[in-house]
Amino acid sequence: MSALNLRIEKDMAIIEFDQPDSKVNVLNKDTMRELDAAIDAVLGKSEIKALLIVSKKEGIFIAGADIKEVEDITSAGDAKEKAEKGKAILDKINNSGLVTVAVINGVCLGGGLELALACKYRVAGFSDKVKLGLPEVKLGIIPGFGGTQRLPRITGLTRGLNMILSGEMISGKDALKCGLVDRLFPEVRLVEDSIEFTRGILQKTVHTGRRENKKLFFVLLEDTPFGRAILFYQARKNVLKKTKGFYPAPLKAIEVIRRTYGKDFKAGSRIESEAFGELAVTDVSKNLIKVFYLNEEFKKLPWVAADIKPDKIDKCGIIGAGVMGGGIAQLVSFYDIPSRLKDINYEALKSALRTAKGLFDYAVKKKILRQHQADHKMGLISPTTTYRGFENTGIVIEAVVEDLNIKQKIFKELSQVVSPTTVLASNTSSLPIIDVAQAADHPERAVGLHFFNPVHRMPLVEVIRSEKSGDRALATTIAFARRIGKVVIVVKDVPGFLINRILLSYMNEAGFLFEEGMDIRCIDRIARDFGMPMGPIELVDEVGIDVGYKVAKMLESSYGPRMRVAPVLEKVKEKGLFGKKSKAGFYLHKGNKKEPNPVIYGLVGSSRPGRISDETALKRMIYIMVNEAARCLEEKVADRPQTVDIGMIMGTGFPPFRAGLLRYADSVGIGNIIKDLENFEKGLGEQRFKPCNYLIDIRDKRGGFYGTV
Repeated sequence: MSALNLRIEKDMAIIEFDQPDSKVNVLNKDTMRELDAAIDAVLGKSEIKALLIVSKKEGIFIAGADIKEVEDITSAGDAKEKAEKGKAILDKINNSGLVTVAVINGVCLGGGLELALACKYRVAGFSDKVKLGLPEVKLGIIPGFGGTQRLPRITGLTRGLNMILSGEMISGKDALKCGLVDRLFPEVRLVEDSIEFTRGILQKTVHTGRRENKKLFFVLLEDTPFGRAILFYQARKNVLKKTKGFYPAPLKAIEVIRRTYGKDFKAGSRIESEAFGELAVTDVSKNLIKVFYLNEEFKKLPWVAADIKPDKIDKCGIIGAGVMGGGIAQLVSFYDIPSRLKDINYEALKSALRTAKGLFDYAVKKKILRQHQADHKMGLISPTTTYRGFENTGIVIEAVVEDLNIKQKIFKELSQVVSPTTVLASNTSSLPIIDVAQAADHPERAVGLHFFNPVHRMPLVEVIRSEKSGDRALATTIAFARRIGKVVIVVKDVPGFLINRILLSYMNEAGFLFEEGMDIRCIDRIARDFGMPMGPIELVDEVGIDVGYKVAKMLESSYGPRMRVAPVLEKVKEKGLFGKKSKAGFYLHKGNKKEPNPVIYGLVGSSRPGRISDETALKRMIYIMVNEAARCLEEKVADRPQTVDIGMIMGTGFPPFRAGLLRYADSVGIGNIIKDLENFEKGLGEQRFKPCNYLIDIRDKRGGFYGTV
């Protein structure tokens, strides 16, 4: 079946994209071939004066190029050739001499936006579904169909550069402001109004005002060699600050635009194609594409039987107005779900509301929300010190301290208040859900719902299913979590669940490295150089040493000597050094600055062993996580390696350019990891390094977590 249809209306041609058996339109070799033929057919008719490109998919113009075809590229030359072929087709539109109009009815990304940029005019609907962007850097590449050449020329260098380097989408309204689209029309009459708009251009009754005159500042910045030098320097500086140099695509995009902006278009296009080719075959790009697929899969993965229908949540109850509870309330209200926030402490409620307001104010400042939208959402949070108002909640999330008795008391009280169908979810980070659920009248409606801090930023939630959790409660919780923008993994009900169990082994190992003589700054630097968002010691301080130690002791109690807590953690806690929240932990915290706390060096004694190499330290921290992840698969805490990898990326910030903890392990070689673990076990006499049976088994049978490598 054809992916597009060409129809002629007098002197006007309309190409309609409607990819069969797909919810979206994408540009692949077949659709590009059809597009090329359609353009040739249009150019062969001298009576045609205008060409409109529209989509028949609801809310979708063109979602971009087919990522599978990018993934399959094996040589830079092949990638360059594909880019050049695509450009040649789009250049036919650009050079046709016709009045060309892209009619954007929804998502218009990547190659889809590059197609629209090749048109002389772009119009869009008023709908919130309209999103325009060039997200290629998120896949480790740059636009390859002329995006680096056309976008800055149309929107201005500053805006175009920002869009390409961030990969973020903008709304139709913002696109109109920056000149990326020429008109916005009502969604219901988008095609009809676009035809009238085109007819008006042909008849010279419609005049399109391009971007307003630049302010002097932007003239100096964009239109002078000195100004552009400053702009590109600052852009590079910002990219390096954000990416630490691990991602070559945004740096390459800066280089391409710097070399080509304001110069010959054809020469610039060739430079873009060469850069695209170089990037398309890098490990970073291949890994980011794997993560993209993983993310898309987990957005819709069916964790329960298809015939189990979730309840729609119209109101959410939250118990506990601390950092987590307050964060959950703000997130829920951001997605327009009313929340009832309970705490026994009025000051905690006030603090939670202040924090929520601060986040909404920031969203207004960043133009994510308008003020009236933020005010409305803020008004959806209703504070209370009683259970009044919980009667009609569809889900209640308990987010109090990690104390089993307190959590059980709350679940027992809630059972007397809420509907028998209300889901009771505990935001515990380590306590078994089955123990918490024992206090509920209906334990089948109790689940774990583990958010990660900060709630509004971290994209992951763990949904924990106890042996008594019902399918309907599970389905409702998953649907609710996805509705509030989270990536969901479902894990088995064991102490520490999946992510904390793996992450604590990493943080704990850092404690042992410190005791053996490594400087904390060195430990953290090694982890950051690997790509972790922060070092393990920094993370201990961020989480809170008292909290981290408590969870670590729970894991030691559950899993025995291999989870033995590094003694220094207890010593630091006993000193009352709780980390960032107390302004002193392993580091002394002064605003955004920190320096090693001299007190901690006196806690580990003077007879500390000699130097440990950076390579050894990194292997100990990362491989111990690999070993623990393998145990989690062995015990069916996680159902497959993909669950571990998406969880570690979305829940801990494990570097996406490495494609996940277990993908990274496969790239190193399971045999090599086992050999190093055995050496650590022998050299240090520590059971925690003993390779688990699952790890040995996959080495011998499959070669890797993902099969033969």
